[in-house]
Amino acid sequence: MSTLEYPPRHLERRWARRYSFQADLEIEWGSAVLRGKTRDISANGMFIESSDTLWVGAGFTARLSLDRPVQMDCSVRRVEPGRGMAVSVTLSGEHHQQRFQELIASLNQPEA
Repeated sequence: MSTLEYPPRHLERRWARRYSFQADLEIEWGSAVLRGKTRDISANGMFIESSDTLWVGAGFTARLSLDRPVQMDCSVRRVEPGRGMAVSVTLSGEHHQQRFQELIASLNQPEA
């Protein structure tokens, strides 16, 4: 009898830790403006809850509604019909990169 270890059925592909984080955001896709909320966020992506989802591979600009908004370029990686979409995030502009890094760092702080 062999004692082989079987890999998990779903291999984890994320390399960045995810944090539960809720914030409103606007999605600019062409001339359309869609609305959504974040469910979780990481240094390289987030899950957007929205009834208006795009397809895998679609690109758009999102504006995260914070005290100082953060603009990011997103690409849809996975869609959960009726729930939302997982996206990868790229930040252009030094002030958006810095603000996003500050946000992730603040979520990584232990709760008091």
